[in-house]
Amino acid sequence: MTRAQFLKLMLGGAGVLALPPLAAQSARYDFWFTRLRYDSGDWDVDARMPSNVLTSLIDYTNLRVDPEERVVALSDPKMLAAPFCYLAGHKLVEFNPAERRNFERYVRSGGFVFVDDCNHDIDGLFAKSFEAQVAAIFGAGALKKLPNSHPLYSSFFRFPDGPPATSFELNGWGDDLVHDYLKGIEIDGRLAVLYSNKDYGCEWDYDWRNKRFLADDNTKFAVNIVMYALTA
Repeated sequence: MTRAQFLKLMLGGAGVLALPPLAAQSARYDFWFTRLRYDSGDWDVDARMPSNVLTSLIDYTNLRVDPEERVVALSDPKMLAAPFCYLAGHKLVEFNPAERRNFERYVRSGGFVFVDDCNHDIDGLFAKSFEAQVAAIFGAGALKKLPNSHPLYSSFFRFPDGPPATSFELNGWGDDLVHDYLKGIEIDGRLAVLYSNKDYGCEWDYDWRNKRFLADDNTKFAVNIVMYALTA
């Protein structure tokens, strides 16, 4: 299933997923921010970030944006209706059977997940455990480095040098290195999982309202991520 087909299905078309009526309730929006709650680790980080990202989408785009963050359990089939999902933390990630089943089904069916490592740990626990989970689901070589020419970096604003740096990247992927790239998992030629070790959540958690429309507004890259998720 392509992303366009997935979004058409989720925004009101009859389809094969037999989901609860969440999509119909959301048909008046082009985008809503869904944070995934998972049983292990600490999923509820960077509380102000979604609000700041949603404000940027309203400021910079013509999308009909739901102004409220939605928190949905990864184990809940309702998450399958989201056009975009966010998963973050800095502790253990260990999917239970229902979480693993929904994560795989969502990704393979056309969904998009942005995974951000808060990396405030010492030994890269979030990175190591999340990578182990996706390797078990999609294969050991599924996570790949994204080139700076990837369409993600030109989906709205242009980032010719790849992912913008942040102030909070403390431990990389547990290797004490600052990386100039992101990773991802592609399904049928589309980026389905975007994986960051740069702690964008903390960067966007600050109040950027006084920097709206300025070149140093780091939430511009969040706009790119969302626009790619909706259009690729």
